[in-house]
Amino acid sequence: MANVAGLAVSTVQKIWKTHGLAPHRWRRSKLSNDPGFAGKLRDVVGLYVSPPAHALVLSIDRKSEIHALDRTQPGLPLKKGRGATMTRRTGVRQG
Repeated sequence: MANVAGLAVSTVQKIWKTHGLAPHRWRRSKLSNDPGFAGKLRDVVGLYVSPPAHALVLSIDRKSEIHALDRTQPGLPLKKGRGATMTRRTGVRQG
């Protein structure tokens, strides 16, 4: 980035730090190998950058990042005065 902008690496690092940016920590996405991807990308980004008057822009993700997990064991039996409890999967991140 520094080379393209004609700046020193330290200058780019200072700019990032000033604005709380850390692009090296971002997860990378896979880009489509669709030959028309660049044009489609421009169309979508254009809607966000310069939306038409009275436009509604919706974004729909085909693959949800949230998955419901089945329980590994049934709920524990109730005791007098206590609500039902459920077990959690051990070793699986819960949030």
